[in-house]
Amino acid sequence: MKTLAWFFVLLLDLSLGIETAEAFCGFYVAKADTKIFNKASQVVLARQDDKTVITMVNDFKGDPKEFAVVIPVPTLIERGQINVGDKKVIDHLDAYTSPRLVEYHDGNPCQLALMERRMARDAALPAAQSSLKRAEALGVTVQAQYTVGEYDIVILSAKQGEGLETWLKENGYRLPKGASEVLGSYIKQRNHFFVAKVNLQEQSKLGFSYLRPIQVAFESPKFMLPLRLGTLNADGYQELFIYTLTQKGRVEPTNYRSIKLPTDMDVPLFIKNRFKDFYRDMFDQQVKKVDMRAVFTEYAWDMNWCDPCAADPLSIEELRGLGVFWMSDATTVFIPGQGRRPIPRRLGK
Repeated sequence: MKTLAWFFVLLLDLSLGIETAEAFCGFYVAKADTKIFNKASQVVLARQDDKTVITMVNDFKGDPKEFAVVIPVPTLIERGQINVGDKKVIDHLDAYTSPRLVEYHDGNPCQLALMERRMARDAALPAAQSSLKRAEALGVTVQAQYTVGEYDIVILSAKQGEGLETWLKENGYRLPKGASEVLGSYIKQRNHFFVAKVNLQEQSKLGFSYLRPIQVAFESPKFMLPLRLGTLNADGYQELFIYTLTQKGRVEPTNYRSIKLPTDMDVPLFIKNRFKDFYRDMFDQQVKKVDMRAVFTEYAWDMNWCDPCAADPLSIEELRGLGVFWMSDATTVFIPGQGRRPIPRRLGK
């Protein structure tokens, strides 16, 4: 756990209420997205009631045959609950939520003060029989097996961590030291395990040269994102971006301290030409202050508008593709200078 550093938790409030449009007296100058960070994994977590959709983008570099992921899940996962996502949509989400540098015109100081008060308010919103026998001997049960896109998926349950670790290693999964202890902690919580590796034949047929995001949906009162298995592969600190999508209200962790990054601040004019370096240096200093033992909240906003936009708001199809199943076609979006209009059915339309 010493190598774990939560870098950004991007909290997106999807409360879609109607508000009065106001003019914006500034313009977007620069942004700092995930590309300024190294070894950055991304997770999109959509949640409403007891339904959760998790979309995972792994920063994997190497031979695809070496890739494998083991994810604890609270319920038994069926074929229809697994999907392969579109990385372009997550890139769009990342661009939309990126930290941005804005230059303001002080033509009407009173109007600017009103806008700043509104921004402060909105930011606070809320294999065969023999293999089966071997698995049984190790206390492992193969619940289901699927091929989804370029991934071979196995759903497992187990009685103890050592047996599960042995089964995974015997079936070609390379696990780091200490895996059995971490696996055992999830077994005690009665979790199942979602295991995926690349099917090279299927990948070749599909024509993809990169690994697409894996998406899994489940229904459980547990609102959790399992992280401990990911830390086992660390060769230094890790950077994890989490984008949470909710119908109303913001998300904060219960087992880590949550800290808001010092944004909404005036900066010297020269920062305009080196904003990405400035933002990265500022963040590094914040991480040192808390000894890498906190979750940083970078962004919390109503997703149907921005002030100003670093990228266009996501379309209905894009949001639904990320698990926002509750969105209706009647949803409206704020466009600076134009008030609100329906969110586009397709990107760019």
